[in-house]
Amino acid sequence: MQALTKAPASKTTSEAKIVTGAEAVLLSLLEEGVDTIFGYPGGAIMPIYDALYGYQDRLRHILVRHEQGATHAAQGYARVTGRPGVVFATSGPGATNLITGIADAQIDSTPMVCITGQVSSALLGTDAFQETDVLGISMPVTKWNYQVTDVKELPEVMAKAFFIAKSGRPGPVLIDITKDVQNAKFEYTYKKCEKIRSYAPYPRVNAEDIEAAAKLINAAKKPYILAGHGILISGAQKELLSLAEKAGIPVASTLLGLSAFPCDHPLYVGYLGMHGNYGPNVKTNECDVLIAIGMRFDDRVTGDLKTYARQAKVIHIEIDASEIDKNVKTTVALHADAKDALTAILPKVNKNTHAEWLAEFRACDQIEYDKVIQKALNPPSGGLLMSEVVNYISELTKGEAIVVTDVGQHQMATSRYYKYKTTDSNVTSGGLGTMGFALPAAMGSKIGKPEKQVVAIIGDGGFQMTLQELGTIAQFKIATKIVILNNSFLGMVRQWQQLFHEKRYSCTEMINPDFVAITKGFGIQASKVTDRENITQALQTMLDHDGPYLLEVVVEKEENVFPMVPAGASISNIRLE
Repeated sequence: MQALTKAPASKTTSEAKIVTGAEAVLLSLLEEGVDTIFGYPGGAIMPIYDALYGYQDRLRHILVRHEQGATHAAQGYARVTGRPGVVFATSGPGATNLITGIADAQIDSTPMVCITGQVSSALLGTDAFQETDVLGISMPVTKWNYQVTDVKELPEVMAKAFFIAKSGRPGPVLIDITKDVQNAKFEYTYKKCEKIRSYAPYPRVNAEDIEAAAKLINAAKKPYILAGHGILISGAQKELLSLAEKAGIPVASTLLGLSAFPCDHPLYVGYLGMHGNYGPNVKTNECDVLIAIGMRFDDRVTGDLKTYARQAKVIHIEIDASEIDKNVKTTVALHADAKDALTAILPKVNKNTHAEWLAEFRACDQIEYDKVIQKALNPPSGGLLMSEVVNYISELTKGEAIVVTDVGQHQMATSRYYKYKTTDSNVTSGGLGTMGFALPAAMGSKIGKPEKQVVAIIGDGGFQMTLQELGTIAQFKIATKIVILNNSFLGMVRQWQQLFHEKRYSCTEMINPDFVAITKGFGIQASKVTDRENITQALQTMLDHDGPYLLEVVVEKEENVFPMVPAGASISNIRLE
């Protein structure tokens, strides 16, 4: 990929110069430290693309094959770097094609700045060619959006967009810029945004609440930490580890919290949720103090709220006030950044161990191993299982790869069987559950962290939703590795149909194309494996390849992922088979 000239360190205020609105957009991106843009050109954003021609040594543009791919690539980039992903798109269908990725970023708290072109100001409201009310459409799924119709507003709006996107609970913003603004000239200066009236993204830690939380933890006999995505967003991994080790508290992870706590740590008890580990789910309804950090008590974690942790005193550390007491009533609410709250609480927590309580989790581990894991990793016969393939990938990468998953059975198998050893290494679509996420998100992750091994694990259904991004991967030589776990079904839906709809497999079986031939048609190396004897060698060949590589793995058609909490059931009623 093309090397970039590093932009000079930004000053608080740039020197005044006469430029077009289009060039002002690019200068503003450089002021914010942006080096990569994911986008797709079109008529209404053409002035910005024309200006970009002179900035290609400092701003790398990745030409995706569909605007949705740009948003997911920007998400992957943001999730592994912590910096906002940047997206360009034109008006009308270009802008509307961003909406799925924007909604995904909003619910998963991913910072992203989307810049869309718009018809000229004089044409607004006339149903002009490719005019769409992108502000109205995107308002419910953005943290903030704004339409620029006066070129003098542009620098302030750009600065505000980046501040809002990355501060507090991060999220996507959208800036819609009319074509006449892009062409207009003005005197440009830039000042980074550091404060917005009435917007307080970083609440102060309340000392009384810290005292109350520490008192609960110190008196607890069965304390339990639920680690969410907020740990990773705030960079609180070390503080979480320190709290767990000092007080001897078992730690479980949500789907998006995976990699916030080392999977091989003695206090780590597993993964929460509908297809999570047995112990972390059932012990939620047996703990006496539940410490939820940077998580929002999603329904896939809680199951039936009427039966969820009714016996526990709940400490909720959460930066977004709207999430506190929304689903689960708290005993002590810490409205604060996770790192700030944990830093404040650590000195007040007593050193402790809870060996007997931890042993209860280990007893659950044994039950799950005997009932589920042993057969999932060492099947006595039959075809390859998703679980064993993921386990092989985990072993061959030593748990150190960035793993990007799509949505479905393969996602749950990966979350269960990949052993994350390094932080910020799990990239997936959580709250929205977007099929088609993984392939573009993997290429964005690799661009963001080119020194890391990036492995995308995708189902055959989700892969076909965004497989056109193989063209982007080929053009820019993005060396991500792609594993398709092909069971010729929409597997998660099929599992529900089997368990709850008497095996009426309505519209879930798939007649798939030749994935290897398609991939090679894009100029990318690819191969296929169907048997257990050759799987490890095939995976190793993929990992060793210098460049992008796709491996199709044919797995059992009717494999199910267990344990499983039926939708709406109590987490205590988790099924092992």
